[in-house]
Amino acid sequence: MSERILTPIIDLVEASPDVDNREVFNHLWEILGEMNERIQSRFELTRDPCSERFDDYSNLGGTGTGAEGSLKAYSGPEIDWYVHSYIGSPESSFTNMHITISLGPQYLVPNFGFALGTVPDLFMYMDYIPRVELMANAQYTDKYYAEVNDEFLDLQEDDRFNPFISRDLYTRVAMTPTAVGYTAKAEEDVLHKVKGIALSRLDRWLKWVDEAVPTPAAERAAIAARDELIRKTICQRDPANNLGDKLFGKEAAEAMVATLWGGSRTLPRPMGD
Repeated sequence: MSERILTPIIDLVEASPDVDNREVFNHLWEILGEMNERIQSRFELTRDPCSERFDDYSNLGGTGTGAEGSLKAYSGPEIDWYVHSYIGSPESSFTNMHITISLGPQYLVPNFGFALGTVPDLFMYMDYIPRVELMANAQYTDKYYAEVNDEFLDLQEDDRFNPFISRDLYTRVAMTPTAVGYTAKAEEDVLHKVKGIALSRLDRWLKWVDEAVPTPAAERAAIAARDELIRKTICQRDPANNLGDKLFGKEAAEAMVATLWGGSRTLPRPMGD
């Protein structure tokens, strides 16, 4: 039977601080690299200069922890904000890798949230972030979430995956009923399954975007404002931000968080006009 994990990530890391996860990190980062290639080939994207400071976290000076990382943020005609990033100390247990995509308001397709990491066991998070209130929009729920319900139930039944239950209330509020949040031993068959789910979720999402019906122009400003507020709140309230403080200092970590949600962006936001 799988174990339910309620321990905060920083406590998981500090309980086993010296696990060399470089090989696992390389494997997981390759998955994100393949995803990034598919995203870059599908969308017209421009790198926002605000993220250039974070090309290589080792240049930040840091706190002597041996931590590293990279954060690249993009925008484009269809994409409000796309982040491809990682942070951590691969030889010292903790890593965290992100692909998050906020669409422009011309579509109501859910936004894409994705993370892999080591804590020191493998950690995975995947979700389609809704653009409407699900309880009040059964048709939207059926359209975008019914087809991943079986995948969610399959993971619940797979004893190799331990459900990760955040102690933070807002974090749980921000997750849909089909969100993936687990830890697991980074064994070959587990990594194979994780890669399959990751690429399947991305390909499904890209197909939704290709088939999307444009939203009325009069509704787009409200959609854009809601998207940015949710993205900002999730980033600023992430319970794992304390690990960024520990690795790089509070000032640098706060600047990273601002870049993650687009608070320091220089490129204009797309409105789908």
